[in-house]
Amino acid sequence: MGQVARRKRTHHARRDVSRAARTRARKLDYDQRYENATNASKRQLLEAPTELDPDKAGLGMFYCVECDRHFPNANDRNAHLSSKQHKRIAKKLLTEKPYTHEEALLGAGIGIDNKQRNSDTIETEL
Repeated sequence: MGQVARRKRTHHARRDVSRAARTRARKLDYDQRYENATNASKRQLLEAPTELDPDKAGLGMFYCVECDRHFPNANDRNAHLSSKQHKRIAKKLLTEKPYTHEEALLGAGIGIDNKQRNSDTIETEL
């Protein structure tokens, strides 16, 4: 007698898609983080808040602007600042500008019409 064939386990990717779509721990978008990191007044307010927030870790006192993360104490924040992940994110954030809305529309093919899609010009050329 042979062994019983085991069913192939599939559809593991569905779990990861639902995890990525959740909004419970949603971070700021790239353009918002770029604005916070490059604008000195916004950065100062985020790094040294005037009011404590009991809903955030560490009462909102220990914050990484580039990664949009709150930490429970200064030691954890300092460990994060020296990590490879933070350095990679910070370098990308400070060297690459985010796309503007107009650039996104042009990338999608919306905005400039060189009369390439107009059926009247195609008929007259033929």
